[in-house]
Amino acid sequence: MTDPASSATQMSLLLPDTRPSRVTLSPGAIVLRGFALPDAEALHAAIRAVAAQAPLRTMHTPGGGTLSAAMTNCGTLGWVTDKAGYRYTPQDPLSHRPWPPLPALFAQVATSAAQTAGFSGFHPNACLINRYEAGSRMGLHQDKDEKDFTQPIVSVSLGLPIHFLWGGLTRSVSPFSFLLEHGDVVVWGGKARLHYHGVKPLAAGQHPLTGSCRFNLTFRFVAP
Repeated sequence: MTDPASSATQMSLLLPDTRPSRVTLSPGAIVLRGFALPDAEALHAAIRAVAAQAPLRTMHTPGGGTLSAAMTNCGTLGWVTDKAGYRYTPQDPLSHRPWPPLPALFAQVATSAAQTAGFSGFHPNACLINRYEAGSRMGLHQDKDEKDFTQPIVSVSLGLPIHFLWGGLTRSVSPFSFLLEHGDVVVWGGKARLHYHGVKPLAAGQHPLTGSCRFNLTFRFVAP
């Protein structure tokens, strides 16, 4: 006898995904659903290669707090935080060597996503890699250490889904939540460049590619 629940699941897998491939969060902020899916495995392999040179690590805020996501960087500059403050550095503070170079695929995906979202000419020189495990989160914040706000931010999600929080230009604006899934890319620039954003705590789960975690690649252009 056929299990009705199993049959329903099989049928749902055969149905086409009719959700929009492009979602506008606010003017200048676009979600490109599934944009990075064709390159997901290669992106994950590149993350492992970067982390072999510059290991993922827990960073601390200037006030002594601990960020729950493990981080590393690639590109000519890398974002770090410690008691000295938030900043970009040309060298990994752990090894005192330059950060690993930005993989060609990273740059290609970021530039293509920005172009698709309406921001041509984006050429990132920094990529922050975050690894989220169950319970990891990122509080509302602005990306404002880059000095050049004419360039967009490109954020790539790989692995477990997470709820992305999108706020306004001030903390007083209540954020709303949008589920980001494997392969989704968020691009924000122009009027949206300094909007507050973050993610809710990651729910426990297993993903075929990344296991029990989620990776996020955040591409930026940092003014020299």
